[in-house]
Amino acid sequence: MMNASNMPAAVPDRSTPAVVRPSRFVRVVIGPMTKVLNPVMMKLAGRRHAMIAAQVRHVGRKSGRQYVTPVGAGRVGGTFVIPLTFGNQSDWSRNVRAAGGGTVRLDGVDCPVSRPELADWAQAAPFVRTAFNPVMRAGFRMLGIKQFLLLTLDDR
Repeated sequence: MMNASNMPAAVPDRSTPAVVRPSRFVRVVIGPMTKVLNPVMMKLAGRRHAMIAAQVRHVGRKSGRQYVTPVGAGRVGGTFVIPLTFGNQSDWSRNVRAAGGGTVRLDGVDCPVSRPELADWAQAAPFVRTAFNPVMRAGFRMLGIKQFLLLTLDDR
């Protein structure tokens, strides 16, 4: 007979990441503004000299449709780092992870990317420190960003 003392230990499922939701501030203040901000950001994102504004092109995991989403992004060598302002359950983030990549347009250049990895502050620190200035990093902390998506430049 099985009881608590002889049951096998539960092994966490590493294939499904822990859900990280956006901060309360992002949900209450920034979330409602996205309907106005996203169209403006789409005009700027990915262009030359647009600072950290980038576009992520990805395929819908259910629909198979092509989507373009404005994001903040930085690049360190062959790694793109994207702060997950809306957490790891945003549709674009889930789509990129399900597809194993997509395309990032940053500073006027389209870059095919793959191997998406979720990283917390400690894991992403070397990339975040190099890709973003202190004011931006402080802004990420004020927004309550807890995770980043790291994408590797494809060698195609």
